[in-house]
Amino acid sequence: MKSNIYIVVVIVFATMLTFSSCEKLAFEKEIENTPVQNFNYLWNEVNEKYAFLEYKEIDWDSIYEVYRPQISNEMSSDSLFNVLGSMLNELRDGHVNLFSPFNLSRFDITLLGPVNINTRIIKENYLKDNYYTTGSFVHNFIDNGNVGYIRYSSFSNSIISNYELDFLLERYKNTQGLIIDIRQNGGGYVDNVFKLLSLFCNDERLLYDTQIKAGLAEDDFTNLESVYSNATERDVYKNKIIILTDRGSYSASSFFSVCTYAFDDVVLVGDTTGGGLGLPNGGQLPNGWTYRFSITRTIAVDGNNYEDGVPPNHTVILSADANETGVDNVIEYAVNLIDME
Repeated sequence: MKSNIYIVVVIVFATMLTFSSCEKLAFEKEIENTPVQNFNYLWNEVNEKYAFLEYKEIDWDSIYEVYRPQISNEMSSDSLFNVLGSMLNELRDGHVNLFSPFNLSRFDITLLGPVNINTRIIKENYLKDNYYTTGSFVHNFIDNGNVGYIRYSSFSNSIISNYELDFLLERYKNTQGLIIDIRQNGGGYVDNVFKLLSLFCNDERLLYDTQIKAGLAEDDFTNLESVYSNATERDVYKNKIIILTDRGSYSASSFFSVCTYAFDDVVLVGDTTGGGLGLPNGGQLPNGWTYRFSITRTIAVDGNNYEDGVPPNHTVILSADANETGVDNVIEYAVNLIDME
């Protein structure tokens, strides 16, 4: 079935409303607001609606056996929060959170691998003093003007404009290749994924498929919805493009990375991304705390699920002596790939 991201988001929102309605009905049954009932409610919500229990090979029943004995109706709110947050962190998912008035639980995906970037080195030795700032992009020529280097640190700063893309395209149109650096880019607006793709894509092609967790069984999902790029009449960059990634490239950055699998002339270099290819849904516990976790899964054009991280075409880790040498070997590797063309 053909779709685009806007339709998929609408479907997710509709599902969220359904979940919210179910929660309202449940609360109308007057679930007792005790630590035990809050624990049971949250555990059951994850058990029924979380998208990756099977994919991550998580035995959620065994998690119950570990954490339920830690719950008593006499425990403090702080203690309850710590137990519930620890239980959710067993999912190892940066899109899973518990929110209370006094704390936020989270799983830090950036700790899963090395920080594959040194921004000081980039500023001093690659962008240099005469770099340009265009919207959320900082950029300049490198490799004696043969390569354009574009640092994009967040998909959430602002919506990318056509003017910004046109400026980048015009400035670097005569280069041999472009490097787009999204290392430590924690994600943001999904719209910006498609905006950035339009720098080198103006045709309609399959990017990935997505589906929503729909039932109680671990493998019970809706039918796949195919997400396509948008056909436009815009000019695009036609030479080699290298995307730099690391474990801090999360959520929208992983979506952008997995979309590049649809393009022969776009190559991923660096470390595996942090994942986060499931869209989160929220809800509320009987005590008023809120939570969210992933309820969709994404299937790449190669048929694989890369929720735990999109692997690069070339794995390159920042050298331990980068501080001393001032050389970013990840960028240098990308430059060499372009120069070989």
